Amino acid sequence: MAREKIESIFLLRLFAMVMVVLVHVTGTYASILPADGDAFEKYHFLNRIIRIEAGIFIMITAMVFFYKYIEQKMDWNELKSFYKKRALYIVVPYLAWALFYEVYSIYIGAVPFNVSEIALRILKGESFYQLHFIFLIVQFYLFFPAILFVVKKVTFFRKYLWFFGMLIAVMYHFLNREYQFIPFTFFLSSMGPYLLGAWIGMNFKEQKQRIYNKSTIAWVFVAVAAGIATVQLYYHLYTVSSIYLPGWTYLVVNLIYMMAGSYVMFRLMEIISRKWRPILPYVKNIAVYSFGFYLLHPIVLKVVAQVVPTPSNYWFHIGIMLRFGLTLFFCYLIIWLAHRYLPFAGLLFGKLPKGKPTFLGITRSVNNYDEVKTSAQ
Repeated sequence: MAREKIESIFLLRLFAMVMVVLVHVTGTYASILPADGDAFEKYHFLNRIIRIEAGIFIMITAMVFFYKYIEQKMDWNELKSFYKKRALYIVVPYLAWALFYEVYSIYIGAVPFNVSEIALRILKGESFYQLHFIFLIVQFYLFFPAILFVVKKVTFFRKYLWFFGMLIAVMYHFLNREYQFIPFTFFLSSMGPYLLGAWIGMNFKEQKQRIYNKSTIAWVFVAVAAGIATVQLYYHLYTVSSIYLPGWTYLVVNLIYMMAGSYVMFRLMEIISRKWRPILPYVKNIAVYSFGFYLLHPIVLKVVAQVVPTPSNYWFHIGIMLRFGLTLFFCYLIIWLAHRYLPFAGLLFGKLPKGKPTFLGITRSVNNYDEVKTSAQ
């Protein structure tokens, strides 16, 4: 008997995908707007508060896998199939786009041509500013079977996964700060939202029954308070340097925001998926392109930015809105055209549904939610 699908996954992916683009579109405020102006503070707040998207992507990656595999035996054949799919539809597109951005960076003179440095940047996810996240997600794929094994064997660990996720992330921060044994983005730093997602995935039936509880309102307050605190701390600690606090202060508050905010978004998207079921086919048809959006949007934004200026006056707001809308539109258009007309589009943009889609239509079917990558960016 087929298991119930987590319909909110697609809403979460769509929300996180849009927020990723918005983060990078609004990021230009830091170099254009006067640092002592009111608009600077507002854009700083917006740009920082929407960074919840990182926690959401990590959370839903774990949700999908643990929901599927916690009751399914991962034998040798299943393990081979698992890694084959991730290699084909995550690693191959990542390598293709990493090489593309390396060529682009050399072309514009940002970096010199050096084969060893190129290889090192690709291995560390540093070929372009967004690729570090794909590098992080690949690590979660590599270690997933080991984490799953521990979760299945240790009952206490399984029961309080979200807490252990926070604990591991904080411990890793202090150990790596002290000994500096890992000089790149490592998955242990993001174990908070990851093990939260694993916990939700394993307890999905129970969790979805709680979405209308009063506790949802309480979680919203926690998430909003933590989000505001995170933004203010970042502004005063790292932007204007007006206060001094130990580095772990921001780490802990931001971790609480990532986890509480992601958990709240799960509950809210579950509510929306029940209340507005007619929109789900449209949401799915866009959300399946989330990985492609993550890979493609920086170069599309670069081109759009050449056409749409953002001067440091009231036209700045219009320019930001135009850049945001055009970047989303052209990313979707490019991926849709590739999906429709290129036979191996999945090797560029990740796993895509079979068949030729209509533009923003509902003819595409997503028959198995875990076959489509939830880790885009």
